[in-house]
Amino acid sequence: MVKKKILSAMAAAFVAVQLLGTTVITAQASTITGAVSTDNFIRGVDVSTLDMLEDLGAHYYEKNQESDAMTILHNNGANYVRLKLWVDPYDENGNPYGGGNNDYDTTLKLAKRAKKLGMKILIDFHLSDFWADPANQIKPKAWKNLSYSELKQTLYSYMKTSLNDFAAEGIVPDMVQVGNEISSGILHEDGKIGTNEDFSGLAGLLESAISGVRASAASSTKIMLHLDQGGKNQLYTWYFGGLLKESPNLDFDVFGLSYYPMWHGTMEGLQYNLNYLATTYNKEVCVVETAYAWTTEDGDGEGNVFISGDEEVGGYPATVEGQFEFMNDLESIILNVPDDKGIGYFYWEPEWIPVEGGTYATSAGVAYKNDTVTPSNTWDNMTLFNFQGNALDSIKVLNKPCENLLTNISFEQNGITTSPSGWNVWTSDSSDENTVRTEYGDAYDGDYKLTFWDDKEYSCSVYKTYTNIPNGTYKFSIWAKTNGKQDVLQLYAKNYGGSELDTTIETSDINWNIFSIDKIVVTNHTLEIGVYSVAGANDWCNLDLAMLRKID
Repeated sequence: MVKKKILSAMAAAFVAVQLLGTTVITAQASTITGAVSTDNFIRGVDVSTLDMLEDLGAHYYEKNQESDAMTILHNNGANYVRLKLWVDPYDENGNPYGGGNNDYDTTLKLAKRAKKLGMKILIDFHLSDFWADPANQIKPKAWKNLSYSELKQTLYSYMKTSLNDFAAEGIVPDMVQVGNEISSGILHEDGKIGTNEDFSGLAGLLESAISGVRASAASSTKIMLHLDQGGKNQLYTWYFGGLLKESPNLDFDVFGLSYYPMWHGTMEGLQYNLNYLATTYNKEVCVVETAYAWTTEDGDGEGNVFISGDEEVGGYPATVEGQFEFMNDLESIILNVPDDKGIGYFYWEPEWIPVEGGTYATSAGVAYKNDTVTPSNTWDNMTLFNFQGNALDSIKVLNKPCENLLTNISFEQNGITTSPSGWNVWTSDSSDENTVRTEYGDAYDGDYKLTFWDDKEYSCSVYKTYTNIPNGTYKFSIWAKTNGKQDVLQLYAKNYGGSELDTTIETSDINWNIFSIDKIVVTNHTLEIGVYSVAGANDWCNLDLAMLRKID
């Protein structure tokens, strides 16, 4: 028996078990048709350090054949690159700060390589001379003594000029970030969130930067605002509540989230936060930074940012298989965001293998940040390449995700009906014909949901039978609400070549929750999945947004 439950305040449940009766209201066997395309789902990579690493002697291989790292990533499915841009990452003597040395020329060089491969491009404007994050939003040296009004004008001109320069070189980014992990603001102290939750300085600067984007040759690009702590909705509620109160018409398109499960909250929290942002603001969401360890060994003896204790917090073993499983689950979470608002993810620095000098900062960079940490690369066990530069098997996570094999996944096609298209419905002889029906309102996704209910004892199921399905590993999930008093209420999977699997749908009458069977290993090209209930009078369950997807 396989059981897994992912909780979130806004979800629905999918249940299943072997059917005990024979009364079928609608029935059909299915092959793999009618799937929603995932061609445009972002499988991005942030390879900002690549040029520096190559200059220091890094080499990359796939199946022991040397190749270019970006090409290897692209050939394994990566369709987008994210590239950071610093204003002036050099000291007064011209010494680079390191960490990729991502000035305009370096970022342009990497962008041209990506474009040649047919990849889309996200430019991550850090609005600093070096690393920007919640603890470091250092104003560029050249902007240090500007007044607030002068800073706004300079920021406008910088965004406009930079994007026009990129466009003149044939690079019109598909997306831009205005700042990087800006939960404390940008351009401190002018754009720092003030005491008493004063967002006015930040709002004015973001408005100027965004106006510069819209006035440039990249005027139609998507604009992203990016915070850290992706699994912690409280941060996002506070931040965007304050920012959008100050600037209600702030012109951006995408919420970007950093999410590392060992630092940024639970997967359940991430699902809830993504759903909250997408449905509350009707904007797209993207996990713009993520990664997981494939080992706890240290490739260069300089220490690791992910150590053995992080496995317990992160929830997955630090193995190639664990890395792949995490990324697959993350992908499913993003695909589960309502209304297709989850647009994808970016794997952060999959190529940052250990090479001498390939550190997050040079001595000049350390001095600039007033840092006390010895320059090092602590990321080498979080990559998609091993320490020698060979691509790991987990790189296959960048492949285009398989489509949802179910149709009418949110029960929207027929309005109110007892025979939802794309599904088989079974009820016991004692059940009313309206026991299983679609209803309008209080849905997880769209306008309709599927409901189990009767004013007397009942048994029922919705299910789907597949024939000629490719062998492999599948995941089945559905969102649910229920009073939880049924004798049986569960998802099931059977006839796939192994023992029947099921997952119980538990009490969730306050919030929608997602329930899943994570690993259905089909070996005989057939599969039946469904949701089954044996219930008392007035017991109820609501179902929505079902997914059946091949994951390996």
